[in-house]
This record gives sequence, structure tokens and C-alpha cells, in this order.
Amino acid sequence: MEYSYLTAATTFSNSDNSSSVHFAGGASPDPAADVEALRRLADNLGAAFESPDFESFVDARIAVEDGGARAREVGVHRCMLSARSPFFREVFAEREGVLAPARLELWKLVSGFVVGYDALVAVLGYLYSGRVAPLPKEVCMCVDEECRHEACRPVVDFMVEVLYASFVFQISELVTIFQRHLLDILDKVSIDDIPVILSVTNLCDSSCAELFNKCIEIAVKSDLDIITLEKTMAPDIVKQIIDSRLNLGTVGPESINYSDKHVKRIHGALDNDDVDLVRMLLKEGNTTLDDACALHYAVAYCDSKVTTELLDLELADINHRNIRGYTVLHIAAMRKEPKIIVSLLIKGAIPSDLTLDGRKAVKISKRHTKSMEYLKSTEEGQASPKSRLCIEILEQAERRDPQVGEASASLAIAGDDLRGRLLYLENRVTLARLLFPMEARVAMDIARVDGTLEFTLGSTTSHCTGHQRTAADLNETPFMIKEEHLARLRALSRTVELGKRFFPRCSAVINKIMDDDLTDFAYLEHDVSEEKRMRFFELQDALSRAFSEDKEEFNKSALSSSSSSTSVGIVPTQR
Repeated sequence: MEYSYLTAATTFSNSDNSSSVHFAGGASPDPAADVEALRRLADNLGAAFESPDFESFVDARIAVEDGGARAREVGVHRCMLSARSPFFREVFAEREGVLAPARLELWKLVSGFVVGYDALVAVLGYLYSGRVAPLPKEVCMCVDEECRHEACRPVVDFMVEVLYASFVFQISELVTIFQRHLLDILDKVSIDDIPVILSVTNLCDSSCAELFNKCIEIAVKSDLDIITLEKTMAPDIVKQIIDSRLNLGTVGPESINYSDKHVKRIHGALDNDDVDLVRMLLKEGNTTLDDACALHYAVAYCDSKVTTELLDLELADINHRNIRGYTVLHIAAMRKEPKIIVSLLIKGAIPSDLTLDGRKAVKISKRHTKSMEYLKSTEEGQASPKSRLCIEILEQAERRDPQVGEASASLAIAGDDLRGRLLYLENRVTLARLLFPMEARVAMDIARVDGTLEFTLGSTTSHCTGHQRTAADLNETPFMIKEEHLARLRALSRTVELGKRFFPRCSAVINKIMDDDLTDFAYLEHDVSEEKRMRFFELQDALSRAFSEDKEEFNKSALSSSSSSTSVGIVPTQR
């Protein structure tokens, strides 16, 4: 997208275009000089906004809750925003002699839809410079290297966020520009992304009427089912789409048994996290979980715990397809929740299954993930981004499972010594939690470690797991194995097994740490020598490299198999 310069009459006028630039005495300046002066002014203000020193001179800040531990803030000038936006003029207006707070919360300003940090910066940059900058590549590129990044989900998300923020801030010309951008790519946008555009344009009222009507037209002719419509759009929009389908004589996906009262009751029970009620409904009716696409529904809209409980019923086909040809794993790839994806894979979900248009779950996940989010390095002690972890899990699932064998020499040496095995597993899982919080949490949740009794020795307490439990006394002689010991052993062993399966190279590095007797790294909050601290950070680098090697190995294997896959048809066999 090229920079867009507004005319002299609108660049530095109110957004309602009620006033424009004039010169004293009614002088009529050279138009070329006027344009050049405005260009220099735009350059200077734009450069000031992007300058590292900008924060030193601001008199207000806008805080953005952007998924991190702390809110990110953008500094602004009250006078600048008030001059450029009627919305901000009112926000910063003096009321009863007291100025509005200098720190604003973005979510309060744009309530109704989530606007991210990058979209806010784009809008503020326009207010300062009068220019529409090119789309930020790091924000508007997905992870899929085959994608042209014209209309993938990161592009759509960024554009609708800028569109909505511009509408709320009453910047009419910017609303017009981004409505046009979305219209230009609408024929390339995935049908699954149309609901988000429709929802935002509906919030923008008549300002985006053209885009709204075009999206309605696409939705009417699409295979979007009634459940998807009801869960992602306002009731009046859903009614408009259904009525249009009826008027056109189109038999839409809503004609299947989603409208059945029994199916609705099952979905309602899932909404209330009541799997016991689901079990009762299945007994009293003829509807199955597959008939209701209950697993699809739970994966898309419910807590991960509900999905786990539903899977435990073992009454649903894990690879069942809904009316649109999506398996449950395809839906999970859109949801981007690692725990759900792992739960499905260990229950037999097939990662190589294709959608009707030829996409695997991993490609769906990549198309929904920002490149910046995938590539950025996480701060020490913080979990990996969920979206990146989902991609890595799905990639690993397509490789062959690692060879069966002991986790490490240390565990093999422990042999039949149950106390030794328990201590080994406790230390290994604690170390994994320190180095890979998100990955370890996923594996521990699936293995159901929570609720089992932690094992410690002597003064070692249960602080490592973050749960208040009574430590089991492993110093008793002889060691008496109990049922709670066996439950803990099974849960920890399962955790290590999941780590080996989905992160084998990193698991091998942890093996090395355990075999080198370096497990006291798990307790860095205690007194540890500087030498061991340095060694710990070296190991962190080694683990990071291991992830990269996993990725590189997968890419090579995918490339070598691509030629053999070209003969496979796009439409998959129905299971």
C-alpha cells in the first residue's frame, strides 16, 4: 500500500471537514508551495511520532492490554488528538475545571471490539502525519510460507481493528480508506473470516454499509452453518442471512438437525460445562454426539476441560466431519488452544486429514498466526505463545513417533527403585516447568498431574508445583509404595511421555541435564553458584536451538514428501 496524502483542505482539518487551511488577509498562495508546506509539516509530525524521544514530551498515554503481563502504552499529545478527532476532543475536554485523566485505557475507549496495540499505533500515526502508512509486514503476515499475505487472518484482523478504531475516534476519511481496502480483498478472504468483518461493520452502522452488504451477500451464499452464525454474529444479522437464504430458495447448512431441540439441549449443556447432563440427554434420546457435532462444538466454544471430559466419554468419532467437512482437529487449529490439540491427538485425531479445499490442521493454524507472534523470542520465565506452540505440536504430530525407550540414563539407573524413579520424574518435570512453562503445563494438564501428591525429600517443599499440598515423606525406611504414589508415578510418567512425543529433541536435551546431575537448576531462587547460573543460561540457549532444529527437520521431511503428495486429490475421503 502506498502512502496516501490528503488534500490541503482535509489533511489538517477536523475529521468532519467543517474547516480547512486559510491564510491571513485572504492571500491566495501558490498551490505547489501550499502542498510542499503541508508535506513538510506531515514529515515533521510523523517523524516526531516515530522518534525514540517522543515519549519525553507527551502529556497523555493510552494503555493497551495486549495479552502480556503488563499493558503497553502509547504516548500522545492532547492538543494534537483533540484537533484531529472530535472523539478525543471530547475525551480531553475540561469538565468542571478538571482535565480528563492523563492515562486512558484503550478497551474503555473502543468497548465492543478488541483493538490491538499495532492497530492503535497505525491510527495515531495517521492523526499525526495525515498519511496512511503501508500495512506493517510483521503484523500482517501469517506463518504459512505459501501464503501471499493478501487476505490471511492477520491481515483481516489488523484491517478490522483499524477500521473500528477509526470509526470510534470519528476519523471518517480513515474509515472510508480501510473499508475500501477490505472490499478490495473480500473475494480472497476465507469464509471463516467473514463473520469478524460482518460483526465490525455492523458496529460501524451506516459508515460501512457497502462492506456490510457485500459480506451479507457472501454469507448468504456460503456454507456457514447456523451454529457458527449464532455464535459469531448479532441475532439481527443471523436473521437477515437466514431470511435471505429462504427468499432465494437456498437450502443452507441450517437445514440439518442443528435446529433439533435435542441437539440444542446438548449444546446448551456444553455451554454450562455440564457433561453429566450431556450423558443423560444421550441416554434419553436418539441423538448421538456425532449427530450433534458435540465435539466440534465443545472444541470451538467451550473450556478445554469440557473437551477433555467429553473425550473421556469415548462416545464420539474423533475424526468425524461436520457439515462443512471440518474434522474436530481442524476446528481446534482455528481455536489455537494447545491443550485441546494435544488431547485430540492422543485420542487418535489424524493430523494429515484435509479440509474440502485441501488444508491440513497445521496449515489452518499457520494461516491464523502472525509471523511476528511465531518468531518473537519470549522473555525469561514466560510461556511460549500459544499459537506458536500449536503449530509445533501439529508439525510434530505429522512426524513419526520417537522410539520407545527410557527417558534418560538416570531413569534407567533408577530401575525398579520406585523412590528413585519418583524423585527423578519430580525433578525432570520441575525443570521442564521452569524452562518451558506453557509446554509443561499442557503436558501436565493432559496427564492430570494436578490432584496427585507431590514427592519431596527432606526440606524440599512443594513450592515448585505452585500448589499447597502436604509433601510425602520419602525418607521412611523402607519405602512403602501406596496408591497415591502410584498415581503420581503414572501422571509424571505420562507427562514425560508427552514431552518426548511432541518435543523429542528438547526432551533429549533435558535428558542430558538430568544425566549431568544439574537438576538443582530447578531451584534457582535458592543459592546457586554463579558458574551453575551461567550453565543454566547456556542450556536455555541449547533448548532454543533444539526447537529450531526440530522445525528445520520437519521442513526437510515435508519437502521430501511433497512430490508424493501431489497425486492425492483435494477432496478427502469421508470417514
